[in-house]
Amino acid sequence: MSRIDIRHAHDLPTPQARKAIEEVAMKLQDRFQIDYGWEGDTLHFTRSGIDGHIALEGKSLHVHAKLGFLAAMFKEPIEAEIKRVLKEKF
Repeated sequence: MSRIDIRHAHDLPTPQARKAIEEVAMKLQDRFQIDYGWEGDTLHFTRSGIDGHIALEGKSLHVHAKLGFLAAMFKEPIEAEIKRVLKEKF
């Protein structure tokens, strides 16, 4: 099983950070057909072969995802898209 683990610093107030995380999730939904939902300050996302979250931890974000066998073949584009959108939004 392959994993994605990204930490990203930010300086946004919590409401703006949550909005930006939501925008990240919408882009992932459009590109990779994920489903997502909030639980506290953590946005969970899933689809067949992918299970992960984006946790808002004060002035940083923690993105963690487990990729199943087939999804692991797309690890690089998924990780690159997450990093690109995080850089754009934060």
